[in-house]
Amino acid sequence: MTTAAFDESEYAQRRARVRQRMDETGFDLLICQDPANMHWLTGFDGWSFYTPQAVLFHRDDQFPVWFGRAQDALSAAMTTDLPDDNIVAFSEPLVHHPDRHPFDELCELIRQRGWSSASIGVELDAHYYTARAHRHLVDGLGGARIADNRELVNWARLVKSPAELSYMREAGRLATRVMERALERLRPGSPQKDIIAEVYHTQISGLDDRHGDYTSICPLIQVGNGTATPHLTWTSDALPDEGLVVMELAAARRHYHAPITRTAHIGTPPRDVAMLAETILEGRAAEPVGEGGAAALQAARPGVTCAEVEAVWQGVLNRHGYRKESRVGYSIGLGFPPDWGERTASLRPGENTVLEAGMCFHFQSGMWLERYGAAISESFVVTADGGERLCNVERALHVIT
Repeated sequence: MTTAAFDESEYAQRRARVRQRMDETGFDLLICQDPANMHWLTGFDGWSFYTPQAVLFHRDDQFPVWFGRAQDALSAAMTTDLPDDNIVAFSEPLVHHPDRHPFDELCELIRQRGWSSASIGVELDAHYYTARAHRHLVDGLGGARIADNRELVNWARLVKSPAELSYMREAGRLATRVMERALERLRPGSPQKDIIAEVYHTQISGLDDRHGDYTSICPLIQVGNGTATPHLTWTSDALPDEGLVVMELAAARRHYHAPITRTAHIGTPPRDVAMLAETILEGRAAEPVGEGGAAALQAARPGVTCAEVEAVWQGVLNRHGYRKESRVGYSIGLGFPPDWGERTASLRPGENTVLEAGMCFHFQSGMWLERYGAAISESFVVTADGGERLCNVERALHVIT
């Protein structure tokens, strides 16, 4: 047996929150294929999301139903609190079958449970909910009412419980160590692959005998002109004698993530690079309060909208002649590949989601210009005193001499 990340009362509270949202939206049954939603509702954990699987949650039932590959059913028994009857495996020959699909048997399960006339909500935008799975579901249930639930469970996850915040803070402490170790390895001639190997070692080694989990996004590193785009990965190339390096890294505890980005320059940074970094820092530290206060994070308090937080940051950029078109942040928490974002609230213009204590965001204060870019990002928790940083890495343009 694995050690459960949460007790039964935590899952009961989560399911009650989802039932309330189902009542508000008129859904009787949810079919969740997002691995994070499956995990959040049941605790299910396993690298099995590359094949069809789902968690079914009916508003009138106490427990969800896990549905997946036969060889993964034991994983469900080991990692969830579900009764044996609520762990249902599909036939192994259906894996990668050219004509039949596991959701054919999912439809039969729904009929057996008496749910075929229910109002069914599916996750149309979930990464692992394929067009083929949806077609087999619709064809197999005939005239059932099937509609997009529009990330219903994702939104239920937005405000973190105290137990979840404990893992977020652990992830932040580990991410601090990960980034500091990576910065120590930034030297002219160091192969990128060796730096990232150190990142992986530190991520998994964890802290205080507590292991780190795999992160939902792999370590990202950009060098020189590559810093003009944010999502490049490592190569075998050695770092140059001078130039920019940007790293977006993270750590995860029980799949709860704390991302962080830092920018370094090998050698004396040119004036335009230094000015961009100073502007980024000013947007997050225009009115210091206590140690390392940040203007935008100070604004991230309950009752403030996501758009209002973004406006603080954008205002500083505009005063210095910059403008960021992409969002400046997004909600984070529980995550599985390929993304640690929750796909709910974003810090951007027009986003009227009102912040509540316990929400967590990655404040991605990066700018990517035509020839280069820089980013100095923070993960934070919304509190009555503003955004509480989860990581504690020096907030500066790191100059490597």
